[in-house]
Amino acid sequence: MRKIIVLLFFAFILNGYAQKSKNIFSRDPIINLENFQKKRMYYGFYLGFNSYDFKIDYKTVGPDILIKKTTGFNVGIVADLKLQEYIDLRFEPGLYYTRRDLHYPNFTNSGDALREVNSTYIHFPLLVKFSSLRTGNIRPYLVGGVSATLNLSSNSKLIDDNLEQRFRVKAWTTNYELGFGIDLFSEYFIFSPSIRGVFGMNDELIRDKDPNSPWTSNIESLKTRAVFINFTFH
Repeated sequence: MRKIIVLLFFAFILNGYAQKSKNIFSRDPIINLENFQKKRMYYGFYLGFNSYDFKIDYKTVGPDILIKKTTGFNVGIVADLKLQEYIDLRFEPGLYYTRRDLHYPNFTNSGDALREVNSTYIHFPLLVKFSSLRTGNIRPYLVGGVSATLNLSSNSKLIDDNLEQRFRVKAWTTNYELGFGIDLFSEYFIFSPSIRGVFGMNDELIRDKDPNSPWTSNIESLKTRAVFINFTFH
């Protein structure tokens, strides 16, 4: 139900843009918010969706762990500092919720074969935005940078491990991020849809106490991979 409400909201926004196509997409548009991005600093907020995955490297060749992804939800704020006409420094802290199901091979017991990894992240990205020349009320951009993520559901402080059905990962991880988007200037605000890839740089897995654990012993490294689709309003 929540996803349907959010999709209807964005459909309403996009419909409003379509109705004002003369102002935004016409050949001779009325220029909206002409001086807005000349400000030294401005703020905004975003809502969006995410799809988190794991990249798993193994010590020895064998059956892969199957990962079932779900669609999560993002919400956060944006602070944009103008460095020069086409380059901005952005800080986009946000709250991200997601879930991944890990299906382990070679288990006859379904309870042992499945690990549900529910994650609530506080995400701290520091990004550089490279904007193109503005054409009417449209301005595409590329974005890239680094981020740190705090996993509030990591189970990192628990003594119990997979033998007690506790899948554990490290609380803090670091990532690099790359993406692109487009600024659409309306009469009253800027609407910026964007898509971004997130690539974890460090091994997140906390191994089980048993060095021969069937859940963690064959994993060389486990790193986050994610796709973010955000809808930003300035």
